[in-house]
Amino acid sequence: MTRDEQIRMAGEILSDPRNQKQEVQALQDTMYVIGGKWRLLIINSICNGNRRFRDIQRSIPGITTRMLSRELKDMEANQLIKRTVTPDTPVLVEYTETDYCMSFGGIILEMISWGKQHREKVMKSQTE
Repeated sequence: MTRDEQIRMAGEILSDPRNQKQEVQALQDTMYVIGGKWRLLIINSICNGNRRFRDIQRSIPGITTRMLSRELKDMEANQLIKRTVTPDTPVLVEYTETDYCMSFGGIILEMISWGKQHREKVMKSQTE
């Protein structure tokens, strides 16, 4: 994306005149929903096909059972994921992303792209 395209997009998103309080509130709301160390990793895992608790946990190095459980509950409360319980024996619990969760997929993809570029930049500067 060119600098001119970024400025045009910012102009579409930001109010005119600028309302700092509203912008801060919007950023806080966004960080609340997707913030934290684990949430985006969990979303990425679920979107990559990991539906069961243990599969999600195995796909994210370092996350504890307790933390994953808490994050999944919060994400369900914020309508980012759906928890489905099949009352067979044994009981099967699966997690799936919601359409609402998918609505910020572009943000996640941009973050992945930025992260790759950042890593390349840092690695390049270390070798110079």
